[in-house]
Amino acid sequence: SLQETREDRLLAAGRHPRERRSPPCAAIMAAAVRKPYTDPQTNKTYDTSNPDFQGWLTKQSSWLKEWRRRYFILKGSKLFFAKGESSTPHGMIDLAKCMTVKSAELKAQKRNALEVSTGETTFLMYADSEKEKDDWIGAVGRAIVRCSSTYTTEDGEEEEDEEDEED
Repeated sequence: SLQETREDRLLAAGRHPRERRSPPCAAIMAAAVRKPYTDPQTNKTYDTSNPDFQGWLTKQSSWLKEWRRRYFILKGSKLFFAKGESSTPHGMIDLAKCMTVKSAELKAQKRNALEVSTGETTFLMYADSEKEKDDWIGAVGRAIVRCSSTYTTEDGEEEEDEEDEED
């Protein structure tokens, strides 16, 4: 039909039709009702209120490789993801174990894609715009640098992290 639907306009603008843009106060309210994340392996609980950065990204699922829209919450050295702004996070990426965050449009075959890589896993996701992708790369990159630039040895003295440049 010739008539453009609301869904067509949202998709053309790079937005998901079911997503509602929330004013900043709504994000604050969502965080207030969001339950903390509990790591299923350690049973440790992580508070996700007052995040350093947050917003929507579309992430590739680990098993089926399907693209799923998720709300990401960056707090300290942890990047959590949930099905919605006020949903309890169901996953966490420990940025202390991450080596890189970078653009990944060729690898993901998606515009505005980025990857976050740990020793054993590469997480692929994409943003709604180039600016959002750049903002996420910057925020995650700063978090990685904060937790990897120095570490404390057993005797309590800080040492610079030494990276091998050789392959």
